Amino acid sequence: MSPFHITRTLPEDAMAAALRADVRHGLTADPKTLPPKWFYDAHGSDLFERITELPEYYPTRAEREILADRAHEIAAALPARTLVELGSGSSEKTRYLLDALTDLHTYVPVDVSESALEQAGRSLAAERPGLDVHALIADFTAGLTLPDTPGPRLLAFLGGTIGNLLPDERARFLTGLRALLAPGDALLLGTDLVKDEAVLVRAYDDAAGVTAAFDKNVLSVVNRELGADFDPDAFDHVALWNADHEWIEMRLRSLTAQTVKVPALDLAVDFAAGEELRTEVSAKFRREGVTGELAAAGLDLTRWWTDGEGRFALSLSVAR
Repeated sequence: MSPFHITRTLPEDAMAAALRADVRHGLTADPKTLPPKWFYDAHGSDLFERITELPEYYPTRAEREILADRAHEIAAALPARTLVELGSGSSEKTRYLLDALTDLHTYVPVDVSESALEQAGRSLAAERPGLDVHALIADFTAGLTLPDTPGPRLLAFLGGTIGNLLPDERARFLTGLRALLAPGDALLLGTDLVKDEAVLVRAYDDAAGVTAAFDKNVLSVVNRELGADFDPDAFDHVALWNADHEWIEMRLRSLTAQTVKVPALDLAVDFAAGEELRTEVSAKFRREGVTGELAAAGLDLTRWWTDGEGRFALSLSVAR
């Protein structure tokens, strides 16, 4: 079996403190918001896995198609010795890259979930003799320190998750990623592309209602962790295309005037009938926009791959 290490850079109580801060800030803001990372408790993660299999939800299939078809081109463009993956989860799609990167010495999966890292990391270490797997329990949105590993490094951020950040947040985030890289290292970035509004809305409001359940799960998380009394049935799931910003917004719309109590924060929150709580922004991109944002962070886009239908893109950008 290959070496397997797991390092915690996230304090035990960090996520609980972050949830309290996000809920207090978001529910007292105008308009009200909650960050999408709180969808993903065990039940939310299961729901998202179901979403990726829905006929309406194309991004996961499209990205997997690119990785299956282009992994060897990616590896040829940057024959990395270290692969770092942000938000690695089960590391399922990563296997295409691991197979193609024949000079790879170290794989560094980064996730907030210790159980996901433990399961995926030990599995990969057993499957791949000679590969050093060094897992990091960390919140990559709050800064990151990487272990000392051989270069060149390929930093992978897949799944289109970059779209959950607002433009100023993306700029800070990409600048932070560039700081982790030496000149000649590279970022492999997954971005969902602008397309027909109807296709986009269906992807976030499926006929079976799985995305609606996923959206409402954030209320269940706040109830469980902070003792709140949200009634998920008192909210409707809404998915809208914002053409000005070119992003999908997921919202929860209050069906009635109501007051929600959050005892752990000593907070009472009034909702008017029809008032909406924004739970996710999912930006969609064009090549020129991605190129510009990467360049501003000190990364030069050198390769661009899309799936056969042009729905999703992987880009490779090299650190200056």
